[in-house]
Amino acid sequence: MVRRSSSPNRVSAPTPSPQPLSPDVVVLGGLNLDIVVQVPALPRPGETVAGGSLAMHPGGKGANQAVAAARLGAGTAMIGRVGADDFGRQLRAALDAAGVSTVAVQDDPSEPTGVALIAVEPSGQNSIVVAPGANLRVSPDDVVAAGRLFESARVCLMPLEVPLDTIAAAAERAQAAGCKVILNAAPATELPSELLTTIDLLVANEVEAATLLHTRLPAKPDDAALALLALGARGAILTLGERGLWLAQAGRLDYVPAFPVRAVDTTAAGDAFLGGLAAAHVRGTELAEACRYGAAAAALAVTRPGAQPSLPAAVEVEALLGQQANG
Repeated sequence: MVRRSSSPNRVSAPTPSPQPLSPDVVVLGGLNLDIVVQVPALPRPGETVAGGSLAMHPGGKGANQAVAAARLGAGTAMIGRVGADDFGRQLRAALDAAGVSTVAVQDDPSEPTGVALIAVEPSGQNSIVVAPGANLRVSPDDVVAAGRLFESARVCLMPLEVPLDTIAAAAERAQAAGCKVILNAAPATELPSELLTTIDLLVANEVEAATLLHTRLPAKPDDAALALLALGARGAILTLGERGLWLAQAGRLDYVPAFPVRAVDTTAAGDAFLGGLAAAHVRGTELAEACRYGAAAAALAVTRPGAQPSLPAAVEVEALLGQQANG
């Protein structure tokens, strides 16, 4: 079965809500300070490019996904590490301001806060280099210390920014608590089959999918989504940017198109999608429709610069969905 579902107006972010003690969504992942420079074109190897404006924003895939879910109405908690430095304090403050619980965000005394160096060209495409710092010190002990957060959560979101043994420990803890595990296969890396079989939903773009499959992707993206599903997760999503996404589940295949918008900066598009997907899912939305909600959130995010500053509020997503329904 294939469903084909398919601009935004800027709305002020909602007033931050109190930090949830019993979150709907728990996110295990990275926290980085994004240092962003606008460039006329992305540099080639060995090339120096004169850039334009420079900006610094809170980021990290994990933190972005947590903020995205919180802005879209889900009680959200973050598990991760920052350095005991000014950058770390800025990132913690940004999560607090978004209403994300930071009770499980540790200050690491031995490593600096993670930093991402991002070049963005006029079309919105980007190139990113990350110095992970304290993110690589997130340990299974941190998961154990944050164990109570999984008891209420319905979704655990995890990008691949922390060590794999920590991700495996969180997947095991989430499953034991009846919490759905959504693994975002970014940054691209190979994954052990024993981890994949503990995942409820595997989310990958084309580069990440090719890495997981150890080969070039099948010519048809629906076949590629099915190949991802065959790795062992109970569901798989292949994201295709402006070409939409494919959702593969046992006995079911859904296509969800992207929303047509003019992209300014694609930095947090995937994170907006995942936060939207999680926020919709915890409200009981069927998975294909939750993907459409996430796609609307991603479309809005790419229309403005930055990572966390670009993430939309629920009222914006609902307005865009309403426009499509009435159009």
